[in-house]
Amino acid sequence: MPQPRWRREGEEPDYRFTLANERTFLAWIRTALALLAGGVLLFEFAQSIGPRSLVLVLAVGLAVVAAVLGGLSYVRWRANEVAMRHGRPLPGSVVIPGLAAVSLLAAAVIAIMILTA
Repeated sequence: MPQPRWRREGEEPDYRFTLANERTFLAWIRTALALLAGGVLLFEFAQSIGPRSLVLVLAVGLAVVAAVLGGLSYVRWRANEVAMRHGRPLPGSVVIPGLAAVSLLAAAVIAIMILTA
């Protein structure tokens, strides 16, 4: 399999940093899978906690966030690899506060749905 151009640029980083970056990528993927599982569980088993349309919107929303997070996890992994190869600081990300906000919003909506059921 041919290597992408960015993997041939700069210097090869210490393998420990590369492996740490991969572990972080896998953590993001696990988080995306957990969000997807939460959406599926809501859709399948949350019949009595709120209006079906609200449950459906929340389940689809979690699935969409999971898909976006899966894609952004690769983008973040690649940006970190490029930065390490060129000796630059690791880039910041709006994904972390965004994910926290989505999690807070989803938890609040579910809590309200349970309390009003």
